[in-house]
Amino acid sequence: QVQLVESGGGLVQAGSSLRLSCAAFGRTFSSYATGWFRQAPGKEREFVACIGSSGAITSYADSVKGRFTVSRDNAKNTAALQMNSLEPEDTAVYYCAAGKYLSTRYAEYDYWGQGTQVTVAS
Repeated sequence: QVQLVESGGGLVQAGSSLRLSCAAFGRTFSSYATGWFRQAPGKEREFVACIGSSGAITSYADSVKGRFTVSRDNAKNTAALQMNSLEPEDTAVYYCAAGKYLSTRYAEYDYWGQGTQVTVAS
């Protein structure tokens, strides 16, 4: 069992930056891939970024590529999503997730955090 807790969301102006953090508790976090997903009101949950268990492999949605950076620190059992040049379209609840396999599909992830709200004002 892995428990995940996100933090770092908030209300910012377009063009600003935010850094989301995901703290993991429980079983060995370093053995899991970590994904970031988001869900806007009235929309389906969508993939944002993911990082392999060692941190060597990353993948991004086209909509965030070049603006967002995913990272992890296995020694601290944490993952992070650095978001730069935020746009109003990035407004959503952001979730971190842990799973056995690196994937862009939310169904592949076994453990989820409670989510953190990111609101980008124009």
